[in-house]
Amino acid sequence: MTKASSVLRFVLDGKIVSIDFAGQTSLKPSTTVLKYLRSLEGHKGVKEGCGEGDCGACTVVIAEPCENGYLRYKAVDSCLVFLPAMHGKQLITVENLAVEINGKKELHPVQKAMIDLSGSQCGYCTPGIVMSLFALFKNFVNPSKETIQDNLTGNLCRCTGYQAIIEAAEKACYSGSKDHFSENGKFILSLLEEINSTGESLCLETQSQKYYRPASLNHLFGILAESKDAVIVNGSTDVALRQTKKHEHLKTIVDISGVNELRFVQKSDNSLVFGAGATIECVRENVKDVIPAFYELLNVFGSLQIRNVATIGGNIGSASPIGDTLPMLFALGASVVLKNKSTERNLLLQDFITAYRKTALVPGEIIYKVIIPIPENDVFLKSYKVSRRKNIDISTVSGALRLKTEAGIIKEIALAFGGVAPIPLRATQTEVFLKGKVWNENTMEEATEILYHEFSPISDARAGDEFRRTVTANLLRKFYEESFLIIKNYELRITNGKTLGR
Repeated sequence: MTKASSVLRFVLDGKIVSIDFAGQTSLKPSTTVLKYLRSLEGHKGVKEGCGEGDCGACTVVIAEPCENGYLRYKAVDSCLVFLPAMHGKQLITVENLAVEINGKKELHPVQKAMIDLSGSQCGYCTPGIVMSLFALFKNFVNPSKETIQDNLTGNLCRCTGYQAIIEAAEKACYSGSKDHFSENGKFILSLLEEINSTGESLCLETQSQKYYRPASLNHLFGILAESKDAVIVNGSTDVALRQTKKHEHLKTIVDISGVNELRFVQKSDNSLVFGAGATIECVRENVKDVIPAFYELLNVFGSLQIRNVATIGGNIGSASPIGDTLPMLFALGASVVLKNKSTERNLLLQDFITAYRKTALVPGEIIYKVIIPIPENDVFLKSYKVSRRKNIDISTVSGALRLKTEAGIIKEIALAFGGVAPIPLRATQTEVFLKGKVWNENTMEEATEILYHEFSPISDARAGDEFRRTVTANLLRKFYEESFLIIKNYELRITNGKTLGR
């Protein structure tokens, strides 16, 4: 196996922090960034609220080098991120924002704006909000209200209300002024280069836990050959809850977030290909103009803090019956490429998930990439998520529906749903009935009757089986109402020699 280091290194407070897990440390490798920061003097600003990525009180910002020679700043929920994921990155907390100038503390523009516009009352959630505003400040000049709201979706406030906070964001980000992070950027980049120049993998081991963070695919496959029962994480937004909420001891962890070979995007006229390590936010940005329905779905995938670390491979690999991306990927006919040390194989995604939380992966194999066909212009595609809250909530039922007609006749139909069975499923009986039929209200109503009886959902805390059946049928009705006129108008334009233009 490739030689690995036992020393975790990252930048905090403007200097390199080194934690040697072969030496004297009370930390376990899977300590979350939140727990680590709370253990330090002078970093108590980060707060634990929900402990599961819902409230944003624990928000911190991570800076890492990007291809243009600058730093990229990302807000993340520190309660969901294991500390070794910080290796080779800068960790920024609310305590780092203000600077001392001539013996006087000078607040950061986002802090000033929050004070000037009364954006804080009890103060518990304020540090997390300020850190989200800081990431917004570093990434946008004069952002739209939509962008501001998206950046703040992951931060809950039950005292002030959000209007003052939105106004603070508008004020702080209006001028595009620089801050001391801009001035110190080259120095921080030099520190990160010092850490990353070795290209070392990590092997962090205590008496009760092993934590591997390979830096290459070759090292990853070597680890998997020796650690067949390891838990694989990338963003850890799902697995971290097994530790923080279920108090499960994760004996061996393989963190693949350091494998850059899994973080790629390839585009062609017919498809988008994402490495399994591509973050959900990266996927969202890349599907915006080519698969708008997928973009709309990812707008309500968790929060920006979660999208910044959660990956498409992780969301697929969790094999959750209510995984947000899965019905859409089913409907698009997406496939996954599975890879081991010597071979690759391709499976349709709907064949990859075999049972509740089970997949077709065999020992030593990983999800390498996801291939997503781009729908043609004459395809109507829509996604629906039924949940109690619009944002940061688990689906009760989700659906993605794809339709192609010709002269009013259904040529292609895909109806994929989550939350109706132990795994996401396509409604194959209903699809068979619809194919070749006229797409009209009578056909749709007959199809909803079949769809209502096609699945056998469970009753749980979120909803009963009757509710899930009814909602699933109603989603088909909604899809019909939204698609009928658009498709009819499109076919008229084609008949008249025009293009769709949508």
